[in-house]
Amino acid sequence: MREQLVAQIMLGIVSGDLKAGQKLPSTRELGRRFGVHANTVSAAYRDLHRRGWVRFRKGAGVYVREPGPDRLDGEIELDGLVSGFLKAANARGFSLDEIQSRVKYWLELQPPDHVLVIEPDCELRRILVAEIEEATGVRVRGLSIEDCNRQALIGATPVAMYNRAEAVQKRLPPGVDCFLLHSTSVPQSLVGEKSPPADALIVVASHWPDFLKWSRAILIAAGVCADALDFRDARVRGWKRGLDACAFAITDSLTARLLPGSVEVRLVRLIRAASLDALVRAVQPYDSQRCDTAPTVRV
Repeated sequence: MREQLVAQIMLGIVSGDLKAGQKLPSTRELGRRFGVHANTVSAAYRDLHRRGWVRFRKGAGVYVREPGPDRLDGEIELDGLVSGFLKAANARGFSLDEIQSRVKYWLELQPPDHVLVIEPDCELRRILVAEIEEATGVRVRGLSIEDCNRQALIGATPVAMYNRAEAVQKRLPPGVDCFLLHSTSVPQSLVGEKSPPADALIVVASHWPDFLKWSRAILIAAGVCADALDFRDARVRGWKRGLDACAFAITDSLTARLLPGSVEVRLVRLIRAASLDALVRAVQPYDSQRCDTAPTVRV
């Protein structure tokens, strides 16, 4: 009932039936009107307040909130379109079950408009999202295996690392395939790079702890002096301090965006180039969804 109340009030606002600044009924009044407990109405109002739809005036009640900078114009416009569609469908006698069923049917027929990275490791997931955004230019989202469901897959091309294939495929609905990505390594990414002077300081920076761990083992095994390596966990405050003194920084696609421009970067991509090339070809049919601005990481 709380969710239904929230939905009805939101529809009233976006349709214009409830105007900005209008006072809403008290919890008792609305509870009597719909035959629910006042606490349920109170919980609905708190939810609407948290989402930015209403505001509380101490001692005066609950009021429809004026649109502000935190309410995107595009979202308001889309909400209005949805509200108008629902009103028109209801006026023609279609039930909510019928509307929901047909909307679901048409959504599932739509071609993909974004890439969905399915990866349980949060920090690795953010790096993969950054790499795929840079390579493809399309919208990319990320979620854990546990959060993967039919709703999340609407309009998505699901992708995962090859070592996650079995776990991810078990979560996908029948008939839905996952695009699998092969990984690269620090040595593969640094092939052809000029070796630094013996006394040069090399910084290895990443948000992902495993990147730091594996880089340490590989670089030392390759003959780089341990004293020449400085490992920076980008999740720790102050991790950029003193970076100007390094010969170069070995880092991932996400952390590279945060490095000062004066630092020479040796970028390590975690996804093999051939896998990225194949993914670029796979998403070409929805070029219209390509990002027009600098990529932002969505997790």
